[in-house]
Amino acid sequence: MLHYKTHVIAEDAPWVVFVHGAGGSSSIWFLQIKEFVKHFNVLLVDLRGHGRSKQITTSKEERRYNFEVVTRDVIEVLDALQIQRAHFIGISLGTILIRNLSELAPERVQSMIMGGAIIRLNVRAKVLVAIGNFFKSLVPYMWLYTFFAWIIMPKARHRKSRVMFVNEAKKVAQKEFMRWFTLTYELNPLLKYFEEKDTGIPTLYLMGEEDYMFLPAVEYIVSHHTNSYLQVISNSGHVCNIDQPHEFNSRAIDFLRNISARSLPQNVEAVPQLVAI
Repeated sequence: MLHYKTHVIAEDAPWVVFVHGAGGSSSIWFLQIKEFVKHFNVLLVDLRGHGRSKQITTSKEERRYNFEVVTRDVIEVLDALQIQRAHFIGISLGTILIRNLSELAPERVQSMIMGGAIIRLNVRAKVLVAIGNFFKSLVPYMWLYTFFAWIIMPKARHRKSRVMFVNEAKKVAQKEFMRWFTLTYELNPLLKYFEEKDTGIPTLYLMGEEDYMFLPAVEYIVSHHTNSYLQVISNSGHVCNIDQPHEFNSRAIDFLRNISARSLPQNVEAVPQLVAI
């Protein structure tokens, strides 16, 4: 089972589950915990091969991971803790796992908050994936990860989040990194399916205005899916929970408290004004 940590404030308090991205760990949420535990029970998980989660494999899984396998790891933790329903917050690739969880077990998902959401791969992202697949066996994986971090988070104010993710990635074994990289082969058909299917689950997208690779696709999807909302955070890049933690926390908590009260937030527009980046 995945390594996890809980913060319980009350038995009847709603649960919030944090899911990090590839190469990270639950430690990337350190700027969120203090605020969220004022209102919610919190569950943090380390995905397989990340943080303090030991490698979880069977003979078949050892050869290649897929999104269903790594998503069911999270469901296994929910089952162990007897958490029947929760709010889910993800960043980057973690948003794909949450969206996949909403397909595998929709009854477990009360709402979703997608930070730096990956909805569609633009041309630049597809080129990065192709470069990674070509060079992954030829160069040290940290060279690739550092290169990707610079492309996705290029500005000086992204340095904190960029350095943190690179440092976390150094803790992931190269073989484990390669297994996770195989997930890129599933991305395009899976993301296309997610774009075409509207879950109707209340979903807030929190995106940095400088997340130039992924923000345009999110702007499109919130105009086509019901119960989907977008808030754009100024002076922030892809990892907006680290770049602008106060804004991320306040917007996410307001959304969740309104969902928990069975009402939609009044300060979130269903079709947002586009932001020039």
